[in-house]
Amino acid sequence: MSGTVKRSIHEGDAQAAAARPAVVREESARLMKLATRASVAVAGTLIVVKLGAWLLTDSVSILSSLLDSLMDVMASLVNLVAVHHALQPADREHRFGHGKAEPLAGLAQAAFITGSAVLLTIEAVSRLFHPQPVVYAEVGIGVMLFSIALTVGLVAFQRHVVRKTGSTAVGADALHYQTDVLVNASVIVSLGLSKWLGWHLADPLFGIAIAAYLVRSVWQIAARALDVLMDREFPDEDRARIRDIVLSHSRVKGMHDLRTRSSGIQPFVQLHLELDGDLLLREAHEIADEVEAMIMEAFPGAEVIIHQDPEGLVEEQPDFA
Repeated sequence: MSGTVKRSIHEGDAQAAAARPAVVREESARLMKLATRASVAVAGTLIVVKLGAWLLTDSVSILSSLLDSLMDVMASLVNLVAVHHALQPADREHRFGHGKAEPLAGLAQAAFITGSAVLLTIEAVSRLFHPQPVVYAEVGIGVMLFSIALTVGLVAFQRHVVRKTGSTAVGADALHYQTDVLVNASVIVSLGLSKWLGWHLADPLFGIAIAAYLVRSVWQIAARALDVLMDREFPDEDRARIRDIVLSHSRVKGMHDLRTRSSGIQPFVQLHLELDGDLLLREAHEIADEVEAMIMEAFPGAEVIIHQDPEGLVEEQPDFA
């Protein structure tokens, strides 16, 4: 095969690889925007129905769920703005894009959840010393069942979006709404115990338990956000997969200094490629382009930076596994 034909095929592969990330990013952006709008709509609907239920029942458990939904809508609005900003293309001042807006939104969510847990604990402790019977418990139970059904549907959609995009902000939102399902279920139990068994302390005790569970979810959300902000490496299995892909190329002699990180939905992969030191610059460049296309095929949307080194070159490198 002539050199001209080989270059033509190579250039076609490179162009196709370059086009795929744009398509992936466009679909990811559409799903993320849809997920954030759905989250705001669901939280707003639940605030209205839970407010009505609390006014009727005067239940601290329903109040806890209402406070959680108020935090939800604020957190979801923050997510909406953050995702919109994170999806903006790179510019002169932000050459790596705006993806870090997502984990910042995750930290904001953690703060909102902590605030709702504190308010709930204060109200629940007060009711422990001044217990009150719950009225219209049937209404409260009906509202909680409606809330569970709506929230389960939202979480299922959010999980689908996270699988497709890897979005930190949507993932944090999904985790938050997962806790809402358990919160609403526990409210149903507390209302039943108070209404039909006369255990009036069940209402505030369940409120305190819910607050503790909310604090636990804060840690999960904050830890995930901090991993992205601190440029945590890909999981070991993904790094091993990249290494296997690179070394599968017949003309690659080795690799070193693999570095990976994520910024929002944008993965970054950087490595040093070891090649035959007698290769022409054009040949080395073509091999690097082929390896880049292989990595982008396995990690759609990734930005890959490859430095070419002659085989056997000794460099000072950190001793990382």
